[in-house]
Amino acid sequence: MLGNTLFLIGIVIAVVIGFAYFRDLGDVSQMFMRVKRKHMIRFIRNEYRLLAVGLGATALMGLAYFALDGATAWLFWPALILVGVLYGFPWVYVHLGLRNQMSTAKYYSIDEAKELVSPSSSVVVIEKDGVARAHPDSQILRPHLAGNEEGLNGENVVMTYCAMANLGIGYTPEIEGKKVDLEVLAQHGNNLILRDNTTGEAIQHIYGYREKDGKSGPAMKPWPTFRMSFRGFQKAYPDGTVFLNKPSANPLVRLFDMAMDTAFTSGIVRQHNEAKPLMNNMTHSDDRLPNKTYVWGVNIGEDAVCYTDDFIGENKGLVNATIGSRDVVVAYNPKYESFGVWYNDSGLPVTQIDFFGKSDRGQLKRVETLKSGMFWHVWVEFFQHTDINRVGSPMDENAVVEENIEAT
Repeated sequence: MLGNTLFLIGIVIAVVIGFAYFRDLGDVSQMFMRVKRKHMIRFIRNEYRLLAVGLGATALMGLAYFALDGATAWLFWPALILVGVLYGFPWVYVHLGLRNQMSTAKYYSIDEAKELVSPSSSVVVIEKDGVARAHPDSQILRPHLAGNEEGLNGENVVMTYCAMANLGIGYTPEIEGKKVDLEVLAQHGNNLILRDNTTGEAIQHIYGYREKDGKSGPAMKPWPTFRMSFRGFQKAYPDGTVFLNKPSANPLVRLFDMAMDTAFTSGIVRQHNEAKPLMNNMTHSDDRLPNKTYVWGVNIGEDAVCYTDDFIGENKGLVNATIGSRDVVVAYNPKYESFGVWYNDSGLPVTQIDFFGKSDRGQLKRVETLKSGMFWHVWVEFFQHTDINRVGSPMDENAVVEENIEAT
């Protein structure tokens, strides 16, 4: 009697926690069930505590079966296998499959990168004083985080990347001067949820602040991040370096990584090609644009605006606007195949600007909150009040200019 009672208690606790673990952090679970964000956050904060309780309950099952004659073999062994899957799959997937390179990334010369990156491939770029790093989507797809101790020309900047959102953001991995230890744990709203292992707190990738602090609290500093073609990167930064996620020398690790990469790639191809989100855990929808439209979003203060490439093209590649009380200029450079957004504090509209920010109003600074080429349905999930293709500012009602952008 005692054995059966203890076995029942153990199996109920172990399976309930295991199911929650698989549901909330198993990722693939979201392909066939809706997962609430609050449940994810709870498990992210308490992962190891809950695992300890669940595995303790599993041990209780074993004790009841082997020492107290609780349950029967046909119940114990299937239950043990089920628990193994519920706990084992999410743990291996998250902690091994999604292992990042926040401090161990390797960057290679352009010549070396040409062997793995095609000229037309889109790369996500961060730059400081002419020293630039490119991150091809295909290479940063699964590590999600790339950086090293050397930093970006001495600056502590890490590239963070979410393939589900098609979004790369450079961040200084510090909050209030204290380093954060980032780990990829989950995604919701088709955007990564990271964990700061120094505090155990969740960080929504697109926002950069810890969950407990909220939007008004401290956050990681975003670094100006932009997209361009790899051939454009070669022209603009001939001495630039490129992140490559080269295979491990360990044959077992290489085989595991190949399987993970294959699964990831097939899913992301569907995410780009199908109208509906691959994992429909969205809480908001907006049909002003098709879901998978690529947009260039800017948020300044409480204001948010996104631009589409066809709109910028229709306006001769250059638009002046005001976002969050700051005047900005949005421009496309055909030579380097890149969209950029710069602050314009001159008080006058810009009529010409090159890729490096040199304009007829002087040298301009890139907007650090630009989210380059991400999916519309993800942008509007997190910035529901967004405007689309805004034109104009108080300084110039006729802000759309006819001059062609300089291709230099």
